[in-house]
Amino acid sequence: MIEFNVNSLGQAYYIHKKGDKYMSLQVVAEKINILADFCGKRDVQELTREELIKKYNIEHADSLILFGGSILEGCKVAGKAMLNGVAKKLMIVGGEGHTTESLRKKVKEECPEIETENKMEADIMGQYMNLKYNIKDYYIERESTNCGNNVTYALRLLNEKNIEAKNIIIIQDATMQHRMEAGFRKYDSNINIINYASYKTKVIVKEDKLTFEKNNILGMWDLERYISLLMGEIPRLNDNESGYGPNGRGYIAHVEVPKDVLDAFEYLKGEYRDLVRA
Repeated sequence: MIEFNVNSLGQAYYIHKKGDKYMSLQVVAEKINILADFCGKRDVQELTREELIKKYNIEHADSLILFGGSILEGCKVAGKAMLNGVAKKLMIVGGEGHTTESLRKKVKEECPEIETENKMEADIMGQYMNLKYNIKDYYIERESTNCGNNVTYALRLLNEKNIEAKNIIIIQDATMQHRMEAGFRKYDSNINIINYASYKTKVIVKEDKLTFEKNNILGMWDLERYISLLMGEIPRLNDNESGYGPNGRGYIAHVEVPKDVLDAFEYLKGEYRDLVRA
C-alpha cells in the first residue's frame, strides 16, 4: 500500500507501508546517497592539471582510461580533461555488456550521425569524442565484457603499446567506480590510480517523489536503474564469501565497506529487494 503524508513541519513524505513499518522518502534518499558517495569515488575536486599538481605533484597522468559503462557524461568529462592536458594518452575501454544497449540508444538520440548498431562501447565513445571534441588520437579496447576484463585487457593493451603507467586516471560510471579501482589494485598495485567518477549527484525529494538533484547529466540512467546499479555494487564490494574480494570470488582487491554503507544497503533492501542485481 502506498500513501502520501505530510508531517507537522510541512515536509512531504512518501510512506510505504510494509507490515507495521513506515519508510519516509527523506530517509530513503539519504540511504541511496550514502551508497552513491561510497561507490562514486573522486580523488580530486576537479579533473584539471592544477588539481593534479596540488595533490600528486604531477602536471599530467600517463594515461586516462575511459570505460564504456560511464554513460555519455563520461565522454564529456574525459573530453574536457584531455583538452585541458590532464593525461598524455587516452584509452577507451569496453566491448558489449549490460550497459551497452543503453549507450547505443543515448548516443543515437544525441548524435544521429554516429553509427551505433552492433558497435562496441569503445568504438561508439571514440566516435563521440572525435565528433564533439575533435579528439582522434586514442587507443581502443573493444573485447572486454565486464569490469574484470575491462581492467585486465586495459592493462594488457598498456603493456602491448609500451605505455608508461605510473599514474592513471580512470573514469567509470559513478555506481561502478570503486569496484573498478579495486580491480586495478588486484592486478597491479604499483599503479597510482586517480579516481574520477563520471558524475556526482544526489537523490532528493521533490513534489512527494524521489528525483535527481541534477537534471543535466548527459545520458543519465532513469532512477530505478540507478538504484539497481548501486544496490548491485555493495554485495560485490563487500569482502565476504559471496563478494568479489579475496574472501569470495577473488575478482578484486579487498575493499573495506563502512558500517554506515552496509546499514544503508540493508535498509534499502526492504524497499528495493527486487532491484539487487545478481
